Amino acid sequence: MLSASVLWLGSGLLSPVPEAARHALAVLCALLCVLRDTGAVRLPLPQNARQIPQEVLQRHLLRGTLQFGFELGTGVRTYVTASAPYALATALLLYGGLGTALLAGAGFAAGRALTPLLRLASGDVTGWDARLEERRGALKVTTASSVLLAVLGLAVVTWR
Repeated sequence: MLSASVLWLGSGLLSPVPEAARHALAVLCALLCVLRDTGAVRLPLPQNARQIPQEVLQRHLLRGTLQFGFELGTGVRTYVTASAPYALATALLLYGGLGTALLAGAGFAAGRALTPLLRLASGDVTGWDARLEERRGALKVTTASSVLLAVLGLAVVTWR
C-alpha cells in the first residue's frame, strides 16, 4: 500500500503529460515487460537484489513478520524476477487514481501473502516448489500479458 501511495503521489508530477503520450508509454512499458519475460529481449530490472535475512523473522515473530512483509512488498530488500510489477507500477504512475493505486497495492499484497500460505497448505513444500519452478516462465508471461491487456483496454476505452 505504501508503494502504491507513493506511485499515486508521483503520478501528479506526470499529470501535465498529454493523455496520448501516457497511454503510449504505459503500453510500451508493458509490451517491453512481456517481451522480457518471454526472453525476446534482455533488459535488466532496477532492483535492490538482496535477500531479507532470516534473522528478521527470528528476533521477534510479529515484528519480524511485519518487517519482512514491508521489505518484500516495497522492494527494499528483495529480488524481483518478474516484469509485471514494473509494468503495473508504470501504469499507476502514468494514470494516477488513488483508488486504483490502493486496489493494486492490496492485490499485490494479497498475492505476496497468499503464496507462502498456499505453499504451506499444500502439505508438500518440496513438490510445490518444483511445480512452481516448472511454471515460473508461464506465470511471468501471463501476469505481464495481463497488465499489457489492461493498459491496452484502458487506452482503447479512453481514446474513443
